[in-house]
Amino acid sequence: MNIQWYPGHMTKAKRQMQEDIKLIDLIIELVDARVPLSSRNPDIDELGKNKARLILLNKSDLSDERQNDAWKNYFQEKGFYVVKVDSRSGSGMKAIQAAIQEACKEKTERDRKRGIKNRPIRAMVVGIPNVGKSTFINTFAGKACAKTGNKPGVTKGKQWIRLNKNVELLDTPGILWPKFEDQNVGVRLAFVGSIKDDILNMEELALMLIEFLKDRYSGLLEERYGITPEGTSVENLGEIARARGCLKKGDELDYTKASGILFDDFRSGKIGRVTLEWAE
Repeated sequence: MNIQWYPGHMTKAKRQMQEDIKLIDLIIELVDARVPLSSRNPDIDELGKNKARLILLNKSDLSDERQNDAWKNYFQEKGFYVVKVDSRSGSGMKAIQAAIQEACKEKTERDRKRGIKNRPIRAMVVGIPNVGKSTFINTFAGKACAKTGNKPGVTKGKQWIRLNKNVELLDTPGILWPKFEDQNVGVRLAFVGSIKDDILNMEELALMLIEFLKDRYSGLLEERYGITPEGTSVENLGEIARARGCLKKGDELDYTKASGILFDDFRSGKIGRVTLEWAE
């Protein structure tokens, strides 16, 4: 399956980010904990060098806990600060504040030596589309957040959200686009819903997901749908269709509808906690 994705405003977004990055101390990068490498763009390492870096493994409630810990270690060994979060429920949010202070302690120390006290840390949230940036900003900032407005000379036209006396967040998240140098990246992003379903062959994708789950997470599909593990992925999709009453006229199995159910269940965590990319 060949998945390509060429959003026209990619260059503009990157240029905007290069401008924004000059204003900040810390980059908070959201990745999808189910696909931690496929959901990050390596350009950010170049754009953000010399900045403090915090990676949030978002949607970590949907991914395999053992893999969450392995990925946390993987990124920490590369010099990132890492927190496991679930932006929707707010899980892990309390740990972020401490991680921000820790990631920026050198900056705070530099400020103190220069006699600058209480200057807030300025942060920017970046990530690929659909990784949960807006949800994170809303959850993290909460209802009480006040926009600090334009600061003369420094942040013309920029809005800053004052989270507390220590942290200000640029309110426009930086958008990075995934790199499809490897087709498996496109497939994994399609699995988790980061690429619009209407440009994909969902039945073909469903067969690939069934294969993966049988290989890495045997037992989950049997438990959810009562499939026969020895069957082919096509037979298994047929079993899912029958189990969920996906029938066309004349009792013909509706594979398209069954594929939709499989992906809804997978993306919402009903099949179980699954990580598509393993750190070890």
